[in-house]
Amino acid sequence: MAVQNPPVSQTRSFSTVFLIEMWERFGFYGMQVLMVTYMMKKLGFVDTHANLVWGAAAALIYATPAIGGWVGDKLIGTRRTMLTGAVVLMLGYALLWIPSNDPYLTYFALGVIIVGNGFFKPNAGNLVRKIYEGDDTRIDSAFTIYYMAVNVGSMISMTLTPWIRDVVGAAYGDAMGWHTAFGACAVGLLLGLGNYLLMYRTLAHIGSPADERPLSMPRVAGVAAAAVALVFVAAFILQSLLVAKICVYAAGLVILGIFLHLIRSSERTERAGLIAALVLTVQTIFFFIFYAQMATSLNLFAQHNVDLSMNVFGLHLFNWIPEQYQNLNAIWIVVLSPVLVLIYNGLGRVGKDPSVAAKFALGFAAVALGFFMYGFGALGAVGGQVSSWTMIWGYGLYSLGELLVSGLGLAMIARYVPARMGGFMMGAYYVAVGISQYLGSVVANYAHIPEGLADPVQSLAIYTSLFNKLGFVGLGCTAIAVAVLPLMKKLSNSHAEHAAAADPLPPVRSEEGWELPG
Repeated sequence: MAVQNPPVSQTRSFSTVFLIEMWERFGFYGMQVLMVTYMMKKLGFVDTHANLVWGAAAALIYATPAIGGWVGDKLIGTRRTMLTGAVVLMLGYALLWIPSNDPYLTYFALGVIIVGNGFFKPNAGNLVRKIYEGDDTRIDSAFTIYYMAVNVGSMISMTLTPWIRDVVGAAYGDAMGWHTAFGACAVGLLLGLGNYLLMYRTLAHIGSPADERPLSMPRVAGVAAAAVALVFVAAFILQSLLVAKICVYAAGLVILGIFLHLIRSSERTERAGLIAALVLTVQTIFFFIFYAQMATSLNLFAQHNVDLSMNVFGLHLFNWIPEQYQNLNAIWIVVLSPVLVLIYNGLGRVGKDPSVAAKFALGFAAVALGFFMYGFGALGAVGGQVSSWTMIWGYGLYSLGELLVSGLGLAMIARYVPARMGGFMMGAYYVAVGISQYLGSVVANYAHIPEGLADPVQSLAIYTSLFNKLGFVGLGCTAIAVAVLPLMKKLSNSHAEHAAAADPLPPVRSEEGWELPG
């Protein structure tokens, strides 16, 4: 008689995905924190060009998961596709390690990163969804903790890579500093892959049906050939801003068309959930226009108009490196995530947990206050320089909003979208995020600093004008999110009724965690 392995707990399976996601985000954000500044200082781009190139890259980075989710669901399996993505990402960061300031090498490296992210991102999120499938009580908390993984990795790398650039650059030359910092991102992925190989057995029972089938070599060869072709396509798009703009707007129309087609062709019992997901996805697009400011306008604001001295009650502690202010986002996420999880679980136990739509409305209000904080800080600026504390509190509010909107975006897909569409809809969600990343770079260019303008008082007025406008737009988004709450409640109730009718047995609690009966 065969001896069966004991069941693996949700926590152990979740930890495996959590850790590889943490290292993957270490690499991504370590690269992102430097890229716009690198393009300006080493490739010679003006701020508007650098913003749009990064915006196009970010759009593609978020768009390719639509393909990667389908590959994971249908072709080679969710687990295998996630692992492939991590390897490809490591190669992309290794290309940026090469000490060359050729923009075409940068475009090619970004193309590799775009494809690697497309394989990795939707399948990692879909594994978390599958671990907690059917457990609505814990799924918001699980995705909030999962979102914290993003920020543990990014918190470390966004502090580390600017420091590596400056230290190595001072010792071995400026060019070596930049490329060594990018190389640290590749090392982070290598560590993540090593850790995954030690823990992968905890995911053996989680995945798509394709994970259970033997690999088909013709299918693998086809996926590899398509991936190589996509790298060159992405590099071509990045070097032509007109092509990038056309692709982004076309992608928006395609995603809207896909959503409408799925809603029309879905089962009547699935329709309410899909409409709810569409409404929340549109709100997410608006949120990520705000989010895109972190690597663009807020980053450049720190370069021009922030006092880098960190003081507490008049005592000087240290000086920031301008790019490191982006790290405040990750720090606040790590601090606030456990607090929100406790709140969600506590309210959930008494049946008072706010809906995802209500959390989105609160998130927009927090984001609006965050951007107003930068304008408020400018009132006390000395010589065009605002205090570092302005950045700390502005990022704090902004990050709270991010947790309430972006942190629950994946949970929203997991809650409302039928399981058979899970991987694809995770990908579609990321395409919508990518579109807003590009739109965010367009918005950031409203704070363009004219060439030769060196007066910080003048640049302060340019940046705070943009930030105050974004604050008012955030208030408008809050009002709209509140206005659609009755509709969202109706859709959510309809979705829950149909789900209960399809599966009337509630989840039960076992010693290993929550599981569905039968």
